Amino acid sequence: MTTKREWIEKDLKYVWHPDTQMKQYEGENYKPTIIEKGRGIYVYDIDGNKYIDAVSSWWVNTLGHSVKRLNKILKKQADKIEHILLADFTHKPAIELAEQLIKLAGEPFTKVFYSDDGSTAVEVALKMAYQYWYQTGKPEKKYFVSMTESYHGDTLGSVSVGGIDIYKKVFNPLVFETLKINAPFCYRCPVNCKQGQCNIECIKEVEDLFKKRHSEIAAIIVEPLVQGAAGMRMYPAEYLKKLRFLCDKYNILLIDDEVAMAFGRTGKYFAFEHAGIKPDIFCVAKGITAGYIPLAATVATDKIYNAFYDDFSTLKTFYHGHSFTGNPLACALAVENLKIMQKEKIIEKLQPKISCFKNQLNKFKNLRHVGDIRHIGMIGAIELVKNKETKEPYSFDERIGHKVFLEAMKNGAILRPIGNVIYFMPPLVIKEKEIEKLLKIAYNAIKIITDEVERI
Repeated sequence: MTTKREWIEKDLKYVWHPDTQMKQYEGENYKPTIIEKGRGIYVYDIDGNKYIDAVSSWWVNTLGHSVKRLNKILKKQADKIEHILLADFTHKPAIELAEQLIKLAGEPFTKVFYSDDGSTAVEVALKMAYQYWYQTGKPEKKYFVSMTESYHGDTLGSVSVGGIDIYKKVFNPLVFETLKINAPFCYRCPVNCKQGQCNIECIKEVEDLFKKRHSEIAAIIVEPLVQGAAGMRMYPAEYLKKLRFLCDKYNILLIDDEVAMAFGRTGKYFAFEHAGIKPDIFCVAKGITAGYIPLAATVATDKIYNAFYDDFSTLKTFYHGHSFTGNPLACALAVENLKIMQKEKIIEKLQPKISCFKNQLNKFKNLRHVGDIRHIGMIGAIELVKNKETKEPYSFDERIGHKVFLEAMKNGAILRPIGNVIYFMPPLVIKEKEIEKLLKIAYNAIKIITDEVERI
């Protein structure tokens, strides 16, 4: 029988973990936690220890782990067919899911293009937008605009429109040129407005850029309301509303990267609903299958689709596709996921949880090193700073967030941080008492670690 120690040794010998400096596992330092199973909002390690999955296993799990209805549908579909190419063929789950997505998103959306994950959904959107202008007689519209500190995935196209150096800098020789605007991050406002007391003055930078270079710009891509990988940086819905107006005014496509925010994370099915607008193209992934199997979709309007619809000889076809595009297992899970969300009114029942979440987060104001508290829907974030008054951050090398993560693990919660930002994105099925328990663990972990660091 293989022991826990042997499993870890094999892991470190053969597995290269994502976003992880593997050297940190050397010697007697902490090791990867071997997870054995999951039930509801909890996961259990090989020793039987129980943890609240406070980050939904990288934001994908919406309905909790090992959902009986989803398990059943997965087996049912596997017994029929596991995969079939989607070029010249189709299948019921892909058709049904596309229909559901279009109904959820509403007009003017009409078409769904499947891919494998968030990065590839963004790649599809970028290529779609570029080719749209090329085929409508404006090939000069080839530049993309994106925000500083944005994250849209790890493939080269999505890295090109990203704005976080740690993911991008080394690849600069490989990526294409983009135009950057300052992200509307309210805690550290790019135009020095007071948080919560502004008229979205930061949008002026966007209008100035559009006015000057609109004839060259194909699209702007945004993470709606929350810049996830930047540390759950949040901005007002009014910004998105004004951005839609500017895109219409200057004839620029708006691509909405809903990969992390869709399916209830912000309290609505899609984050763009908060602004009362519709993008030209939007991308979804992560929670689409409730965290079971990778699947993504890029959703477009007839305006976009019709630019590709022509005789075969014109070569206007969108020549893009992956082997697993529209995989039947993934699509069947996504269909069932949406049925569960609608039948059990998951979104409608979130409001008491959202209120509880907000109230519990307010308690963190008492901690000396909590600089900012951010919250929307079922997402919360605590930014830790060395000095609350000056907003001076902790240095990268101090790894305060990582220390908080390790402390919280001791007490049964997975709080994998983004730098020095401790964030919460639990499964939507979490109960109010569990929210209270989770945030209590986080509060104590932050207090213990920041007090220790202050004493050093």
